[in-house]
Amino acid sequence: MIAFDSVTAGYGKRIALCELTARFAHGAVTGIVGPNGAGKTTLLRVSLGILPIAQGSLRIGDRPLSQWSREALARTVAYLPQGGQAHWSISAENLVALGRLPHRDRNPRAIAAALERADAAGLAGRPVDELSAGERARVLVARALATEPEVLLADEPAAWLDPAHQLRLMALLREEAARGVAVAVTLHDLALASRFCDAIVVLQQGRLVATELTQDTLAEVFGVRAVTVSEDGEHAILPWTMRTDNDQEAPRLR
Repeated sequence: MIAFDSVTAGYGKRIALCELTARFAHGAVTGIVGPNGAGKTTLLRVSLGILPIAQGSLRIGDRPLSQWSREALARTVAYLPQGGQAHWSISAENLVALGRLPHRDRNPRAIAAALERADAAGLAGRPVDELSAGERARVLVARALATEPEVLLADEPAAWLDPAHQLRLMALLREEAARGVAVAVTLHDLALASRFCDAIVVLQQGRLVATELTQDTLAEVFGVRAVTVSEDGEHAILPWTMRTDNDQEAPRLR
């Protein structure tokens, strides 16, 4: 588990997270949503120790973050950065192998399994700098999986993927959670967040403002009106129109 207790952090004098208290549990996918600049990426950077905490405390597992060595943290926490960028002129397989560095073993089986699960096995021998953005994104997913982490932090991992691979990615995150991994993922796609996430953290201007995607939350935080789609017992929220004062109750699509 990652536990934030009244955490405040920022960049110089600009506060990006303000008195945040939140839990990211093992065995669950927690979606972190909010408008641009809400503090989503900052939350992940604080979790990794990249950005220092100004006030409050943060624990990973049973220890404060300050008591984790860099090596132990790298073995425990995998980070999937935003942007799908990788500028190295190395093969996709060798990039995925970097996910094994914290364990100091290459483990070809773990690398092959990660490539297969991310639908990137066919890219293994290709240079990373020749891949499309979506292909690179899949390879980076594989690198995170190859680490075999206890905590997986993913920053907008669906942004560069086509719809089929977005669904595959979210299913993968669910699989990781089913294995006991604590998964925290930032998302702009509220349909993916509402359908695949076990818990929701809604941020606005660095503050936790909601833990559910209700119509009131969507209106107040995102300024939108949404519809709910239901299929085979699952539900997803789709932003539909800009919110106005005259809106009626949102319909449900089947």
